[in-house]
Order: sequence, then C-alpha cells, then structure tokens
Amino acid sequence: MSDHEQASSSAGRGATPSELTQSQRYVVLITAFLGWMFAGTQMAITGIVMRPAARDLLSGATSEEGVVGFWISLYVCAFLFGAAAGGLVFGWFGDRFGRSKAMAASILCYSLFAASAYLAEDTWQLLIVRFLACMGVGGMWPNGISLVSEAWSNLSRPMIAGVIGTAANVGIMGASFIASQEQYAVTSDTWRMAMLISASPVFLGLFSLFCVPESPRWLATRLHISTMEKAPTPVAEVFRPPFLGLALVGIALATVPLLGGWGAAQWMTQWADQVGTSMTPPDETLKAKVSLYRSVTGTVGSFLGGVIASFVGRRMTYFLISIVALGSAQYTFWFLHPTEGSFMIWVSVLGFFSGIYFGWLPLCLPEMFPTRVRSTGAGVSFNFGRILTAVTVFISGWLLHSVFSGEYQSIGQVTSLIYLIGAIAICYAPDTSKKGIED
Repeated sequence: MSDHEQASSSAGRGATPSELTQSQRYVVLITAFLGWMFAGTQMAITGIVMRPAARDLLSGATSEEGVVGFWISLYVCAFLFGAAAGGLVFGWFGDRFGRSKAMAASILCYSLFAASAYLAEDTWQLLIVRFLACMGVGGMWPNGISLVSEAWSNLSRPMIAGVIGTAANVGIMGASFIASQEQYAVTSDTWRMAMLISASPVFLGLFSLFCVPESPRWLATRLHISTMEKAPTPVAEVFRPPFLGLALVGIALATVPLLGGWGAAQWMTQWADQVGTSMTPPDETLKAKVSLYRSVTGTVGSFLGGVIASFVGRRMTYFLISIVALGSAQYTFWFLHPTEGSFMIWVSVLGFFSGIYFGWLPLCLPEMFPTRVRSTGAGVSFNFGRILTAVTVFISGWLLHSVFSGEYQSIGQVTSLIYLIGAIAICYAPDTSKKGIED
C-alpha cells in the first residue's frame, strides 16, 4: 500500500498530522512553497509588466500618464478581485473536495490564464485574462497554508509559517532580479514573452494533482461530516456566530498589509517606471530594481514573521510593524525621489517590515478556525481583504487620473496611511498565541 493510501485509509481511525510520513510532509511543504512562490511571480508581473503592456495596448489611443495610471489601477483591481474570487471558490473547493486537489487546480489556473495574456489584443482582453489568472493566485493561499498547517505539528508551525510567507517574496524577488537585467528588461515590445514564460508552473500543478498527499485531518473531518444527516456549508458557518466576529477581525487584519502593498508601496514601482522611462537615456530597469530591493528585504521579513510573532506576541508584532511601515512609507513618498540612493534604502526598510505581515498571517489566520472551515475561514479573511483593497485601489486610480494628474507619489502619500489603521485594528483582535491549531 502506498503512503498516500495509508494516509487515506487511516482517516477513519482519527487521523492526525503525524500519520503522514516525514517524506510526505516535505512533499506537501515543498509543493506549497513552490506554488505560492510562482504565485509571487504573478504579483511581480502586476507591478513590472502591466505599465509597459498598457502603454503598448493604448498606443492607438493615448499614452497620457493619467490614462496609463488608471489602467494600471484596473489591472491591480483585476488581480485583487480575481484573487478574492479565487480564494472563495477554491477555498470552498478545498474544504469540500480536498486541499491538495484545490491547490493543484489553483496552480493550473494561474499558469494557463497568465500565458493566455500573450494573445491579448486590447486592454480589456488583458484585464479579463488577468482576472482569471489571479483567481488561481487567490486559491493557492488558503489551500496551501491549510494543507501545510494540518500536515505539520504546532511545534514547527511558526517556522513553517515563515517559510510559506517567504515563498511569494522569493517569486517576486526572482522575477524582479531577472527584469532588472538590461537584456531582460520588460518593455512595451517584450511584455508578451514575460506572460508566456509565466506558464511554466503548469507542471507543478500536474505534480500536485497526482503526487501530493491529502491532509489526514481533512480526511477525518470529511468522514465525520459524511455521517451527519446535514452539514452546514463552510461559507455559511464562517459568516455566522461564533465565527462571524473572527472573520471580520481577520478581514481587517488582512486588508492592512494588502492595501499597504498594492495601494501604497506599489505606487513606488510605477513612480520609478515613470521616472526611468523619462530619463535620457531611458532606464527601463529602474522599476524592477525598486521591486527587487523591496522583495529582498521582504523575503527576510516574511521568513522571520512567524518566529517574531511567537516571541514578541501576535498583537504586539502587528502593532509595531504597522507603526514602522507607516513612518517609512510616508518619509519615502514625501521626501525622496526614485533617482536618489536613499530611495532604495527606505524601500528596503518598508519591504522588511511590511514583509513580516506575510509571515504573521499564515501563522495566525488558520489558528482562528477549526479544521472543517479552516481553508474557507482563512480564504474569507484574506480575500475579503483583497476586495476592500481592490475598491480602494480603483478609487485611488481614479484620483490619480482626475485629481493628481499622474503624480504617483501624491497618491502614495494618501494610501500609505492605511498602516495607521492597522495599528488601531490590532487592538481589537484576539490573541491566539496559546491557541494553535485546533479541531
């Protein structure tokens, strides 16, 4: 009997994470890491590729910076709304049919639809395929962290949370490093090839579908639910007591780092692209360098996030990083310029402290919910945060076009105030430090 069959057959005997073999647990961890890492490349694509793509697709109409900036905000919204929808759809799929199957479907989704952007002929076609691709990105997160959380013991979870939280930043860092090389600079002439290359994780999706073992906790829970006459759907449970309050808190805590990244720090990349393309000679790699500096330190912050939260405390960690992120973002937007050396230093500072959020979230969000709704609960928290972020980004994109006349630093000064809200919101959150993963 195979390891997978042994894990499945043991579900009816009260399976626990320990019933996965050590090799199976590492397969789960490595696959989830790579799946979220390649999802990170999709995040990097949004920052690095969308402005050149918009300029190319708008070349027959207008390339005025306010219009280009507005379309960039629409592509960010497509990412966020798509990821939110994918988190809900694939999160439900994971609770209903299994974490590993949902993770595989998510990877295949973002790979194939990202590649289809190669064929986009106008801005609206690109918008649609980006939405569909990012549904896969949204589905990867709740299923990946739920599967890893259920496969590893509470003793190792802070470090595991750091590893998973780091994965997306590794993907962003890798894509940014490649694009920062002059021969691989993403321009209005080369952006389609970048989209085609982003289909390579399709092979990881197939591996996940056929080779990654299922969570014994999930198998045991599904066996128990199947003996009940009628079990409530996970989504319905999350949106009613006793989980409603937790879901609302989770949404608030997820919104702050998401909006801080997509609605504030992301404007630094577009600001650098605007400055770089206007230089003589143009520097098409400046945007990628900003993304690289932010992602390098963000990778370190994400890796340490779970460990820091374990030593300093869940709530205190969140409060402190919100204050430092607020200060560094405001200073950069108000007093610096992308051509100054200190600009990269402060981008790195923001990257480190905002990166800690993404080691904090995979540790703490799963702790709020029991096994039967863990994937959906984490997905609802994270992806409703994406919805609120998308709405805010859309509004800020309109303001960028209508009020700030393409001044990226001005809109960044406003949107980075979200970190102040984070410092306030965490005061109302429960402390899950001693709770861990419960059934």
